[in-house]
Amino acid sequence: MPLSPDFTDPRPGQVPLLLATAYRTMTDRFHARLAELGREPLRPAHGYTFRYVASNPDATTVDLAAHLGVTKQAASKAVTELADWGYVERRPHPTDKRAQVLALTRRGRDYLKLADRLWAEVEAGLAEVIGRERLAALDRDLRAYLDATHGDQAVPLRPVW
Repeated sequence: MPLSPDFTDPRPGQVPLLLATAYRTMTDRFHARLAELGREPLRPAHGYTFRYVASNPDATTVDLAAHLGVTKQAASKAVTELADWGYVERRPHPTDKRAQVLALTRRGRDYLKLADRLWAEVEAGLAEVIGRERLAALDRDLRAYLDATHGDQAVPLRPVW
């Protein structure tokens, strides 16, 4: 039994599997580049955490857990790992004495810049295979699909497996 979709299967319904496999391949390449650079063994959940904390300045671990669709304990573990590595810090919540606000440290913000550069490298690899024009068309098509299915509603970016 093959471990990935049969890329020659002509049946309808293969595009979601191909997109998932392509995403996994790109994510693996991204993490391989991180390893080459000697970075911590970050997991995709860490990446989702970085993005959420960066765009939600009042985020708490409870908010993060809801966004990621995981337990508070799982979110707390990811935050603790990132804090131990110096990427995230916990600060007192301005209005709730029991809660702490999550914030990226300078190292965390620098990591996001690096991640953006590495994702651009991964995307450039795709452009080498399919061409820049087809990549631009794919980008437009995926954005159109997401706009048609979600409109102005925010779509939580989180792992689903």
